[in-house]
Amino acid sequence: MAPVSGAIGQGGAVPAALAAARRAIDGIDARMVDLLAERFAVVEEVVKVKQANGIPALLPDRVEEVVAQVEALAAEKGLPPGIAGALWRTLIAETIAYENARL
Repeated sequence: MAPVSGAIGQGGAVPAALAAARRAIDGIDARMVDLLAERFAVVEEVVKVKQANGIPALLPDRVEEVVAQVEALAAEKGLPPGIAGALWRTLIAETIAYENARL
């Protein structure tokens, strides 16, 4: 395949197939950001309910439930469950910090 220029890296050209894959990943990343924005809109509702009912941001049993569900879904899709679990633990930790700042 013919290399294409304009890629970030060691100053060399990047194969066209890699450039195409990067564009695909960029598109997926944009959709993931859209989904995170949608998720955080729901988190705003969760914060309101937790405030009104004196519920703490961190509910350890719920964290484990969500991670287990995500790992199972990942396995069904052929994604290593540990990768999905690690990503969700980070997402949940950031969400809990976000909630705590508002509770």
